[in-house]
Amino acid sequence: MLLGLALGVTACVVAWGYLVYAAIDFGTTARGGDGTAWWFLALAAVGAMLCLFLGLVLVARIAQALGITRPPQDGVASPSPSTSPTRPSQPGGRRAAR
Repeated sequence: MLLGLALGVTACVVAWGYLVYAAIDFGTTARGGDGTAWWFLALAAVGAMLCLFLGLVLVARIAQALGITRPPQDGVASPSPSTSPTRPSQPGGRRAAR
């Protein structure tokens, strides 16, 4: 399973690099006056963005498979201690509380 995820990340990074290079090339061509190159530039940019996102998702799955991170227990994030309603805030901030 880890090998497949690692190969997927590698493929995504290689595809991302190629699409970024293609977007740069299409941008140069589009600035030269070719109107259709703008559409290819947009497609290459969106494709590069999706490849990078998919690669990051696969890296997160690798981290989960290796035990570095854990999945959420119930699917809902627990509230952080700073947002708990245990103590009301003082009006005026910390300096006024002194």
